[in-house]
Amino acid sequence: MRAVIIGNGEIKDYKYISGKLRKGDYLICADGGYRHFAPLGINPDVLIGDMDSIEKNDFDGDIINLPVRKDFTDSEVCVKYVLLKDFEEILMLGFTGTRQDHTVTNLMLLKQFAEAGKKAHILDEHNDIYFTTAENVIYGKKGDIVSIVPIGCNLDGVTTTGLDYPLDNETLFFGESRGVSNVMTSNKCVITVQSGFGLIIKARD
Repeated sequence: MRAVIIGNGEIKDYKYISGKLRKGDYLICADGGYRHFAPLGINPDVLIGDMDSIEKNDFDGDIINLPVRKDFTDSEVCVKYVLLKDFEEILMLGFTGTRQDHTVTNLMLLKQFAEAGKKAHILDEHNDIYFTTAENVIYGKKGDIVSIVPIGCNLDGVTTTGLDYPLDNETLFFGESRGVSNVMTSNKCVITVQSGFGLIIKARD
């Protein structure tokens, strides 16, 4: 079963996003993310948060209440909740937007899933975002833009197949842009990494 966490970030194209949902998904709402469920035409299985963004009376499912004053965001508590469950795949929606502090932090939350060996990604109308692991298989179509962005350190031993600008056991340096805007040459590319942390971003436009 796949877990879908819906946060309180931006979702503008509800038709596109709803098309990415599957029957049987376990739906988790991070507090104010509840506002997205009506436009998506779905109901969450569990609501987690401090309820500072919604009225609890609007929801009659399972609720995990959090204190308003806490050390972690509602989104991170949802991530930790999912890590305690037996989900192998996680989709995160509503995790990007105008609040760049939340957006950057949410992107970094992908690291927790990667370290646990879980397949997870953040999806919005424009990007599909993954945290690097030893081997990363990205599906799309010929011509899709794929970027590899180091985070906090260099990415060493990077080798790619299925991309127009191939890398062969090379280093992408943190703070440089060499890995940006590569192009898929088929419907699949493979990116292997020997060490370091980074994001793989497949752009829709």
